[in-house]
Amino acid sequence: MIRLPRTLGRLLLLLLAVMPGLALAERTPAMPELTPFSASYRLEVKGWPNATIDHRLSREGGHWQSRMQAAIAVARGNERSRFIVTSKGIRSVSYASGYSLLGVGGRYRLGEGDLAHHVDRQAALIELSRRALAGGCEDDACRLSYQDHRGREETRDFRVLARETLRLPSGEFEALKVEVKDPESPDSTLLFHFHPALPGLLLAVDYHSDGERKSRLFLTALDAPER
Repeated sequence: MIRLPRTLGRLLLLLLAVMPGLALAERTPAMPELTPFSASYRLEVKGWPNATIDHRLSREGGHWQSRMQAAIAVARGNERSRFIVTSKGIRSVSYASGYSLLGVGGRYRLGEGDLAHHVDRQAALIELSRRALAGGCEDDACRLSYQDHRGREETRDFRVLARETLRLPSGEFEALKVEVKDPESPDSTLLFHFHPALPGLLLAVDYHSDGERKSRLFLTALDAPER
């Protein structure tokens, strides 16, 4: 498989999912129930054309599926996760992703055996919002783990900051603001704004590095039940 330059690879990861998802910690508070939705976003990355991202959360029998697709003029990417919601949290069943950039691309797959210890990043993005909405990580940061698109284990810390009102092209929303950091990259921060009643639905995400905002994602359209 041809490997893309590091900068382009990072951009495609932003296109696929602005932030890798997070897995369960040891304590599991009562979690909000999932609701299907379809959402569209605009992703603005400094030095690159703006991108569109579509995110759909759906239920298929006893499984849930989270699927993201992204596109800019020269690149496309997609990833999907199938998972089960249990009393102990989310358990991944399968994960697949792919990308192409100027005719060069790659595909990745993780099966249930590969995901025995940690969820994939799509399923874990849903779980992160459920954990944030359930409470318990306001005063002290919670440390979590997940598997990236290649199956490698990563660690992130997150802390719930506040609730605030966002005015977006898709409307005005109350949002739960969550700070996420990589322990190995203290100068970088992701600020998530989650919908308070639809777990997994991003309203906006800002990525800051070295004191400067490098990218921003925000909701442009939403199809979901009234909550």
